[in-house]
Order: sequence, then C-alpha cells, then structure tokens
Amino acid sequence: MIERSKSRKIAAVLALTGTFSPIAGWHKFYLGQPLWGLVYLLLSWTPIPRAASAIESVWYLLQNEAEFDENFNQSSPQILIAPNNVKAISEAMRQLDSLREDGLISEYEFEQKRRQMLDKIA
Repeated sequence: MIERSKSRKIAAVLALTGTFSPIAGWHKFYLGQPLWGLVYLLLSWTPIPRAASAIESVWYLLQNEAEFDENFNQSSPQILIAPNNVKAISEAMRQLDSLREDGLISEYEFEQKRRQMLDKIA
C-alpha cells in the first residue's frame, strides 16, 4: 500500500467542517493523529473541539505547502535514510524496532514507518 501525501486544503476543509458540525476531529484522523481525533470525538459535547477545529483550519490555510509538508508529510526526523540504500534502511529499521520495544512509538507508528522504509527499497 502506497501512502499518499496529505493535502493542506482537505485538512482545512475537514477542520472547518468540524467547526460547524456536532462532531469534530475528522481532520486529526486524516492527518494520521488518531489519538487526537479520539479526544476531539470524546469532547464533542463541549465547544472545545469546535473552537480548536476553527483555529486549526485557519492555521492549515496560512501555512504554505512546504510548511504543511514538513509538519504532516515527512517521516520521523529521528531516522534519516538515503533512498535505495538497503544497509541504511535495515539499520533504521533496527532503530525503529528499538523505539517500539522501548515504548517510545506505538505499533501503528512503527508499522507506518516500516512500510515507508520498505517502499524506498522497492
């Protein structure tokens, strides 16, 4: 499965939708932040997620594409990999597995990063 880049405009529209609908947080799921999405859903009965969604929709639109990509479309800064360098990728995967074993990243984050690294080999 190939992971596609997140769109700044779609994220802004989803956040803006959460401002006016009774349920907010869809933009967090879209951006790969499911825990924050769950927090927004659990707090939907309060005005907090709607206010936060409004602020975030403006923030997404004020960012240029490079800033948005840096925040939401790049792999973890802890692991730097030269494309098509199998040795570097295997070492990065060991480091990633170590982070998972130490509880510093979740299984979900581990799997996402692992797939990104394997895509660079193929």
